[in-house]
Amino acid sequence: MFIQTEATTDANAMRFLPGREVVRSGMVSFSSAQEAKGSPLARSLFAISHVAGVELGEGYILVRKSAQIEWANLKPSVLVAIMDHYTTGRPTVSDTALPDGAEDPIVTQIKDLLDTRISPVVAKDGGEVVFHRYNDGDVVLELKGSALRLMGGIENMLRHYVPEVVRVVNFIDTLPKPGLDTPEGKAIQELLVDEVNPSVASHGGHISLVDVKDNIAYIRLEGGCQGCGMSQVTLKQGVEVAIKNKVPSIVQVLDTTDHAGGTNPYYSP
Repeated sequence: MFIQTEATTDANAMRFLPGREVVRSGMVSFSSAQEAKGSPLARSLFAISHVAGVELGEGYILVRKSAQIEWANLKPSVLVAIMDHYTTGRPTVSDTALPDGAEDPIVTQIKDLLDTRISPVVAKDGGEVVFHRYNDGDVVLELKGSALRLMGGIENMLRHYVPEVVRVVNFIDTLPKPGLDTPEGKAIQELLVDEVNPSVASHGGHISLVDVKDNIAYIRLEGGCQGCGMSQVTLKQGVEVAIKNKVPSIVQVLDTTDHAGGTNPYYSP
């Protein structure tokens, strides 16, 4: 699905063109999640932080944002929410609604747990957790700082208290990753497939390229490499050196792995 975007005269409003029917005729607008009780698409958009308004017209979705965020940071979340909506096959505007425009009870439970139990613990370690959306068992969270190391524990707590939750998805994994299709991205993926992964496979491990952006390669250590006590040695003395030799333009290799969630590390920390 390809979604085009159009700027408007309002710097805080952008029009999204999904190439599919949005509403059959006319236009409907919402200024809050409570008003959007009859629109599954609008409710999904309001679940994104800093979305301040939604307008649905014939062939377009106009999203208004708060002034505190730039479109470069918000637009990927909006694109993903729109694509997710059309994938589910749900109507854009329906006659059914939550009573009195109430928020989905599952979302309410998740947000309450994040606010009262999870965020205070993460904040003590200098991290931050930002809720983006809940969709069919998946909780999409933006994990900042030390929060990434606690992803496994966050998922366990949410699944324990909210049975509908199946997994926690890192927000970064939901974003478009054009860096994977660049010459640098393709060269690094070739290196991992041909040289690196055959070596770490003997330890039950696997290394994936997450993205390439601003001359930085983002990788994830999986299997026996996740949570391994030698993971940083593997990264700094092995993988990073190999990547920089293969692609000299890469200045840094960053590990995005949730090492706290490793269940079968080759070397225990």
